[in-house]
Amino acid sequence: MALNSKLMQLYGYDLLLGSIAAFYVFMAPYTKVEESFNVQAMHDILYHWHHLEKYDHLEFPGVVPRTFIGALLVSTLASPFVLAASLLQMPKIYSLYAVRLALGCIILSSLRFFRKQIKKSFGSQVEAFFVILTAIQFHMLFYCTRPLPNVLAFGLVNLSYGYWFDRRFYAAINSLIFATIVFRCDILLLVTPLGLELLLCRSISLRKAVISCLIAALFCIGLTVLVDSVLWRKWLWPELDVFWFNSVLNRSSEWGTHAFHWYFTSALPRSLLVAYPLFVLGALLDSRIRLYSIPVLTFVVLYSKLPHKELRFIISSLPIFNLSAAIAASRIYNNRKKSYWKYLYFGMLGLFLIRLNAVIFRFIVNNFLHFC
Repeated sequence: MALNSKLMQLYGYDLLLGSIAAFYVFMAPYTKVEESFNVQAMHDILYHWHHLEKYDHLEFPGVVPRTFIGALLVSTLASPFVLAASLLQMPKIYSLYAVRLALGCIILSSLRFFRKQIKKSFGSQVEAFFVILTAIQFHMLFYCTRPLPNVLAFGLVNLSYGYWFDRRFYAAINSLIFATIVFRCDILLLVTPLGLELLLCRSISLRKAVISCLIAALFCIGLTVLVDSVLWRKWLWPELDVFWFNSVLNRSSEWGTHAFHWYFTSALPRSLLVAYPLFVLGALLDSRIRLYSIPVLTFVVLYSKLPHKELRFIISSLPIFNLSAAIAASRIYNNRKKSYWKYLYFGMLGLFLIRLNAVIFRFIVNNFLHFC
């Protein structure tokens, strides 16, 4: 009993978030067109191995090339199960479950690392509210198993947040550089304001930062060019092509556009739910979180200038917004017996209950419609 209690204390939050993410995998196992490259790449790595001539991307390259590095990492983790499933002649859908669950483990492990720094900096109660808010939201735990470049970059952003809170500033910047060069060039919109804030706060020196970033950038460029040139059978830096297509040519707008304010008036309210007003309150109540929120808010504002918008583009901002909301929730809970705070407390409880009931209702309705 004592051992079980200790394990739950250590991994209970991970089990909660992991169970919800796994539930989404089994309820919605199939993927969308944006995920097709990584899904097919994982399939080819796992089933065709070194027979590159059989790889799907050589015949169907897609609009822009993507890196194989994420697919290689996830496939390596999933390969023992996929090998066993192949020997047992199980349907390939189980291999899709395996790679999506493996990706979810990677992303949630990076979130765990960030969460531990939250506990260290703000206390266990804030960590608990952070987990609760993440659990009752839909998008982060749903997307964490989707094989998208944004999600692969999201894992590195979580690591960067953890290093940032742990005051390992150069590691934080280098993690974002890796994400920018290898997975999503638009993470440049996050690393730039973060780097400027660290310079202005004198947390890093300009000379050491330039040297560190240059070494990290050269390593990442060398890695992606080496790996992807072999697998694409031509000299290639995939994210450079993506940057040219999306940012310079602005071709991404061919897939639809939204107004400048869309992230703030539609995407973030739908994703954060109760955490959206709490995020604002947390920034007002605690000066520490304002320092962490400024670069992330700047990231969303800069991204808003691009006409083509999707929630997955700014998913890396959600952990910081949830942290600010968790700080507000913790402050409200601690002061719940005071005159004015008790109204905020009851309001917060009401919003939590409404969200929980909405999740249950949606699940019942969807399943009822499915079986009817």
